[in-house]
Amino acid sequence: QMQLVESGGGLVQAGGSLRLSCAASGRTFSNYAMGWFRQSPGKEREFVAAISYSGRTRDYADSVKGRFTISRDNAKNTVYLQMNSLKPEDTGVYYCAADSTPWPEGRRLNDYDYWGQGTQVTVSS
Repeated sequence: QMQLVESGGGLVQAGGSLRLSCAASGRTFSNYAMGWFRQSPGKEREFVAAISYSGRTRDYADSVKGRFTISRDNAKNTVYLQMNSLKPEDTGVYYCAADSTPWPEGRRLNDYDYWGQGTQVTVSS
C-alpha cells in the first residue's frame, strides 16, 4: 500500500496563490506517475494535472493550463501543485493520486491505484 497525505490547502482571494504538497510513503515513489484531481460540491471528481515518474512529462487540464504547475521531488517522495491566479471556480477538495504505470501520466480516475484524503481549497471572489 502507498499512503498519500496532502497539505497546503486553505482560503485565498481570487488572484492569489497556493502550493499543495502530497507526501508519499509505503512504496517506491519514483516508480509511480502522480496526479492531482479536484472535486467541487455536486460535481464529479475531475483531472487537474499529472506528472510522469521522472518528471519529464506533464499534462494539464485546459482549465488550469498556464496557471498551475505540477512538479515532484523523488528524493523527498513528494509531489507539488503550484496554483497561481486562482479563480473561484478552482474551489474544491484537491486529491493527489499515484499510478503504478509510470508513463505516460494518466487523466482518468481509474488510471490511479492510490488516493489521498484530500485538502480543501477555497477561493473567494
